[in-house]
Amino acid sequence: MESVPTTTTVTTRPDRHGHEIRTASSACVAAIDAYYLQVLSYGRDRQVILQAPLHDPACSLANSLAAHFAASHRPSQFKSFLSAAAASLGSATSYERAVFRAISCLVGDEKDEDAALEMHFELLSEFPKDLVSLKRAQVLCFYLGRPDLSLKLVEQVLPHNEDQSYIYGMLAFQLLELGRMNEAEKAARKGFDINRHDLWSQHALCHVFQYECRYKEAVEFMETCSSSWTSCSSFMYTHNWWHVAVCYLEGESPICKVLEVYDHYIWKELQRSDAEPGEVYINALGLLIRIYTHGLTDCIVDRIMTLTDIFKKESTWGMEWLLDILALWALASMKEPKAEDLLKSMKSRIYLVSTKKQKKMQRAILLAEAVYEYGRGEYKKAFEILGPDFNAIDYKMIGASDEQLDVFTEVWYDVLLNIGQISKAIEEIEKQVSKRAGAPFLWSLLEKAYSMEGRADASDAAEKAKALRAACFS
Repeated sequence: MESVPTTTTVTTRPDRHGHEIRTASSACVAAIDAYYLQVLSYGRDRQVILQAPLHDPACSLANSLAAHFAASHRPSQFKSFLSAAAASLGSATSYERAVFRAISCLVGDEKDEDAALEMHFELLSEFPKDLVSLKRAQVLCFYLGRPDLSLKLVEQVLPHNEDQSYIYGMLAFQLLELGRMNEAEKAARKGFDINRHDLWSQHALCHVFQYECRYKEAVEFMETCSSSWTSCSSFMYTHNWWHVAVCYLEGESPICKVLEVYDHYIWKELQRSDAEPGEVYINALGLLIRIYTHGLTDCIVDRIMTLTDIFKKESTWGMEWLLDILALWALASMKEPKAEDLLKSMKSRIYLVSTKKQKKMQRAILLAEAVYEYGRGEYKKAFEILGPDFNAIDYKMIGASDEQLDVFTEVWYDVLLNIGQISKAIEEIEKQVSKRAGAPFLWSLLEKAYSMEGRADASDAAEKAKALRAACFS
């Protein structure tokens, strides 16, 4: 049964951040405020925003925010919400009009990501306490592969939000994506001190620990925080556990520890009635391909097969570029003919975006083609596609963090070793070891490469890996 406005008097009412909203309903504002909290806390109940237009169908902000949510979750509805928002602009406040302009560039017929980013800069310049619009703009920057612009956005509003929850997690993530780990750790700790349930600050701190090979610290910290994850979205819940599993894997813990996380905390999420399957699959596949590049294929074949059965269905394609690439690997590695169909679908899909974005996404297609060949065991073809100067960081446009892209670096090492480019492999692995000398897996990989080249220092690399492995979780 649809709700009705709690009052018929149209007036302006403040949201939780003090922005004026033109509405006849206090319940409409309450739904908007609830949505803000869900977005910032990565909550499971983001659909609460759909209640706001029910309480006041004429509220422009309610309809704008509902349009943005519906564009991803209920595509058949977003245009009606956007039209309703536009119809109410005449009586809307300046804040509501600014939000409408920014969102309409993201989801409307005139979708333009560059214009949307410009509109968000303008919006946040005038309304710097709007952390939900900041989060929306940062997500846009993430998919554009522009952490530099994302950092600029958060720095623009930080002076107005220095004591606010959630702002420091948003700052920390951009700093770590730009390699500024010391600053990222300080920001994440500050966010965590303000609100211990700020999942983005927790997540950013784990990123720092993981990058710096502080695996035991990362796992203990995340496991301590895990009781606060029960109400978060499927993505955030499984992604946080994905980080824990990758720490175990990079620290070369027994594979049973990694698979325990996969089975009980990632895959099991699908048993929840309110789970978002696509959000689970991206972390499930992201972990399985990582296990695969570590040479532990035998123990995960059945799990890969389960996922290939899912991704043989074309209805599962097109949710995320990263997810499609990971699914492509799974299908190809199991010799599924549907892998080729998925690759063709990805190639055709880039023509649905602007000409400017098409050029950027051509690089994503190259990565997809290489991963397809890698999955099929065609290592030479994968090498020819990627070229001799491959750098995974150049592929951020697929919507992946540095940590998520690392698996493609591991694919690269595997390709080099399999085609006999041992010297090149050693060069690349040693480059990574110089940055992350505390990672046992990298030393084990170096031992393998040295041994293949007949070098005497292979035993030294093996001893280093063994010592680090013992120290990681002692």
